[in-house]
Amino acid sequence: MNIHPIEAFSDNYIWVIEEGNEALIVDPGESEGVLRYLEEKQLTLKAILLTHEHNDHIGGVKEVLANYIDTPVYGPKETAQLNDYTVQDGDSFELLGHNFKVFITAGHSNEHISFLMDKNLFCGDALFSGGCGRVFTGDYKAQYDALQKFRALDEDVRVYAGHEYTQTNLRFAQSVEPGNKAVLQDLDEVNKLREKNLPTLPSTIGKEKNINLLLKSETLEEFIDLRKARDNF
Repeated sequence: MNIHPIEAFSDNYIWVIEEGNEALIVDPGESEGVLRYLEEKQLTLKAILLTHEHNDHIGGVKEVLANYIDTPVYGPKETAQLNDYTVQDGDSFELLGHNFKVFITAGHSNEHISFLMDKNLFCGDALFSGGCGRVFTGDYKAQYDALQKFRALDEDVRVYAGHEYTQTNLRFAQSVEPGNKAVLQDLDEVNKLREKNLPTLPSTIGKEKNINLLLKSETLEEFIDLRKARDNF
């Protein structure tokens, strides 16, 4: 199995899950890069997975489907107009011989979901390396609860987030905890990767437990304070 990032817009990642000559696409916010990659690699598209309703994650779905007719779409209630299968917390299904578990990770949007495939987490904008998504719903408890679900995952689970925000998130963490050696070390590594225009993802849950201050928040109040400070950083 291969998991490949397609860059989109200024900082989005569209993830391609490949098994042999078959593929799944996660959150195609635009279609051009997706269609080009599938054609270049001669991949057969078997399904599209959506984490939430924001256009930078679903904007390319219709164009992809126009080229790959009858491809099933799996997504949350808030993308129901695009879905063939609307999935929710606790659901599971199999694609490409792998089991996908669905869990609700709301806060960034009302019905945001994440997919866990084996040891691979596709979490959209619910979790980033070094941070999490803005709480556009205003429901900070929902986002905090989502982070607790991520914390409970095995440490070797790989994190495939929807955006390249690691550098800024770690700069924020450094400003809050200037003596945090794990943050400083990871920021140095991230800076080197970004100088070469290389992705900083995937991360791992174990790494995030050391560098992600929002994930490490012990109380809802601490999380709210940090999230608002990150909003204004």
